Amino acid sequence: MTTQQNPVLSVRDLSIYFDTRFGPLRAVDGITFDLAPGEILGMVGESGAGKSLTGTAITGLLERPGRIDRGEIHFEGQRIDTLSAEEMRRLRGRKIGAIFQDPLTSLNPLMTVGQQLIQTIRTHLKLGQAAARQRAIDFLAEVGIPAPEARVDQYPHQFSGGMRQRVVIALALCAKPSLVIADEPTTALDVSIQAQILDLLKKMCRDHGAAVILVTHDMGVIAETADRVAVMYSGRIVEIGLVEKVVRDPHHPYSSGLMQSIPRVGSGVERLTQIDGAMPQLTDLPGGCAFHPRCPRALSECKITQPTPVPVGSGQVACHLFQGETA
Repeated sequence: MTTQQNPVLSVRDLSIYFDTRFGPLRAVDGITFDLAPGEILGMVGESGAGKSLTGTAITGLLERPGRIDRGEIHFEGQRIDTLSAEEMRRLRGRKIGAIFQDPLTSLNPLMTVGQQLIQTIRTHLKLGQAAARQRAIDFLAEVGIPAPEARVDQYPHQFSGGMRQRVVIALALCAKPSLVIADEPTTALDVSIQAQILDLLKKMCRDHGAAVILVTHDMGVIAETADRVAVMYSGRIVEIGLVEKVVRDPHHPYSSGLMQSIPRVGSGVERLTQIDGAMPQLTDLPGGCAFHPRCPRALSECKITQPTPVPVGSGQVACHLFQGETA
């Protein structure tokens, strides 16, 4: 999947800072990417890489002490990072849906799932009560909830974790959004349920034409689900490209380390490769490339200058090993 058609989302030079007693701390540093209609873009990296913060900024849910320091976010041709809280509230749900890792935090325990679906549908679509209720039942059926006519009147605690996440997917898509931010949507679920939820997410977004940003730390999930992948490290996108290209032939040393850490059946490898060390704290970011203290291929330049993204093949890589090269 390419982004040659008009993108549904364009993020340009986005930087997010946190104001603390240590001074402003950079959490996301100048990331740029486009998302095509119907495309699934995976964002992968270790905890603290800035993946969830990027999604939070796009949905307008970034709270103090976090702030967008610079950059622009354009959705369907409209700049949205400058909208008021009320304007963003109207945009969320109707045009931008969200799926979070713990479905209990997304559902009101004091309302039935039907009430929550109907409220969302009627807020964003011009439907009466009866039509909205039928649409809610239809969506519950579509996401695989058995006996939806009865379960529409049940409360979240009456659903299993996997079924609650199906309800959350229905809630995110019932108003026909163009974009869905899925932040670790399978982390809180049993392994046996994760594949079902990912297959459902792909099917629902394909059937309804929604583009997806899938945030995860699991490269295996990305390989099975996404069209393209953005690998993040310490607030920056270090590599972005087609999933099959990055999985088969990663260019950035960090991407390569992530690929080598994935177990493969029948590979004959007795011990998985690990990336030594840990991602730096925001209060102690190294100079130059943030990955250089852990990088097995670091150059002297890596300690001094931060690399800029350059085209390599069908993607881009921010690494001094590729500076000056053309693809």
